[in-house]
Amino acid sequence: MQKARAAAILAGLAVAVAACGNAPTTTQPAASSSASATAGGGKTLQGVKLEVAAKWTGDEQKNFQKVLQAFMDKTGATVTYASTGEDTGAYLGPRIQGGSPPDVAILPQPGLVQQYAKQNALKPLTPEVTKEIDTNYTPYWKELGSADGKSYGVLIKAAHKSLVWYRSQAFDDAGVQVPTNWDELVKASQTIADSGTPPFSFCGASGWTLTDLFENVYLSSAGPENYDKLAKHEIPWTDPSVATALQKIAQIVGKKEFVLDGNSGALQTDFPTCVTKVFGQKKAAMVIEADFVATQATADGAKVGEEAKYFPFPKAGDTAPVVLGGDVAVAMKDSPGAMALLQFLASKEGGEIWAKLPGYLSPNKNVSPDNYPDPLTKALGQTIISAGDAVRYDMSDLSPSAFGGTDGKGEWKVLQDFLRTPTDIKGAQTKLEDEAKKAWK
Repeated sequence: MQKARAAAILAGLAVAVAACGNAPTTTQPAASSSASATAGGGKTLQGVKLEVAAKWTGDEQKNFQKVLQAFMDKTGATVTYASTGEDTGAYLGPRIQGGSPPDVAILPQPGLVQQYAKQNALKPLTPEVTKEIDTNYTPYWKELGSADGKSYGVLIKAAHKSLVWYRSQAFDDAGVQVPTNWDELVKASQTIADSGTPPFSFCGASGWTLTDLFENVYLSSAGPENYDKLAKHEIPWTDPSVATALQKIAQIVGKKEFVLDGNSGALQTDFPTCVTKVFGQKKAAMVIEADFVATQATADGAKVGEEAKYFPFPKAGDTAPVVLGGDVAVAMKDSPGAMALLQFLASKEGGEIWAKLPGYLSPNKNVSPDNYPDPLTKALGQTIISAGDAVRYDMSDLSPSAFGGTDGKGEWKVLQDFLRTPTDIKGAQTKLEDEAKKAWK
């Protein structure tokens, strides 16, 4: 989910905004380029100040700020970055209510686009921005940034969430091959455990990683049609198809030797620490998460494609799951600067600047995969562009934020409880349905 949160979502460094009493991160534009730079409609942005709020911290924040720097060099604007922290809705809510939202916000859930559009907290995209989107995006991606027939957002960063990352040496030491289905994954995990290495490092403290796991298993075992129904709460979470998915998950989280630091330890491990435990500390063999694992694995000193490899999420049923996440940029203030930034982020130019940096995938069909820094990311980028009809968007990100996108509540909390006690499948289903009823009321 979100899980678009993809991503995007390296916890750690917190950059507070001025409204919260701390200095935000500001980068000044290069003086040499600001004097003659223009954007949207030919209006100069020299002297224009913008605030952009997003979840990204650590290396993801640094990479995004390089994209913002390119915009500043091009236009003469000054852009301040503020981290929303893990719960974007909790950060933006008070600022919207107080009449001081950021100029541009990056939402990790399309569900928040719907929510804020209903609150009249978003500004409809200008024709110039809409034209940029129509040029560079398929209708599917455009729809994710729309509400009630109006376009409000630009999906600027995609996350491929149907991946299992593994440390190649751990597989070699155990003598196991890459699994292609769920039964093979369970069998390989037992062999790796028997070799003395816990097979999985789970990021249980970051609840969205558990929703990602559930969504992949559910899409594969229940199929796309049921996935769509559950995403809209058209079937209850007490449905037998949910029980089947939880039973399969219990096969890997229910064995003590499969989970690094045990289930209680996993619940205290956040993202990206769970990645570091695999590739930096070399304590476990696998971590189940999206393409942005590459960012942390690289920071941990592992070379993507050599020490750090991935395989497609194993089929747990008839469908090979492809779950995508993404981050949507929206304008919360009426200003030429905000719209110019959205237009830049939606452009081929902006996408290709970002694509050259680690941990990024573009949903922009005109951003060539040749821009990506390594062969594996290039292959994933091509998958994003050529994805078929079976592809589904992260379910929790499509849900009301109270259910699918709030730390310590809703689906995140229930699945964390399930990780703690993976034998109580019926209890987890009942809690999920109770939470869903409240959120969809």
